[in-house]
Amino acid sequence: MQYFRLKKQSDFKKLFEKGKRAFAPSLTVVYKNAEKMTMGISVGKKHGKSVVRNRVKRLLREAFRSVQGQMQGTYSIVLIPKVSEHYAFETFRGQLQCIIRKENL
Repeated sequence: MQYFRLKKQSDFKKLFEKGKRAFAPSLTVVYKNAEKMTMGISVGKKHGKSVVRNRVKRLLREAFRSVQGQMQGTYSIVLIPKVSEHYAFETFRGQLQCIIRKENL
């Protein structure tokens, strides 16, 4: 299943206002039902310089791609990482899987 990227600030704003939140130790997921699968990533400057922020985004995109097949519906999703010293693909992937199972996504 292919997903589309959330790009507009208005789309992010709507999702933050009306979406449900799910939490993991290094990740927060904001989601709501939608007609098509969309995903966005929000990484602030407190995570580090642009090289670090872009790496975190790449890791989150790949983690989402690897667990996307386990999702049963179509959702709009925003992934928000928590500030950490070390970011790892396996951590993000495992926590996304836990959130999908816990929230029945």
